Amino acid sequence: MDHESDPSFDQSQFVNKNAEATGFNPGLIVLLVVGGLLITFLVGNYVLYMYAQKTLPPRKKKPVSKKKLKREKLKQGVAVPGE
Repeated sequence: MDHESDPSFDQSQFVNKNAEATGFNPGLIVLLVVGGLLITFLVGNYVLYMYAQKTLPPRKKKPVSKKKLKREKLKQGVAVPGE
């Protein structure tokens, strides 16, 4: 029996199955999606950081108490003025 003349034998079924078999690897798709999300997260964080650096005022340092300042200078061996 000749397969080419048989109407029940459809070669397009095999072509489609082969195309699906050689399609994207599911592991590759997951890797690309996770990698894309990670890169998006990092770029977004960098953009927010740069925006915050431009718009937010610099943080003010806590004032150092005179007692601590005196203690530090004594540790360094420097005479504290006024004593």
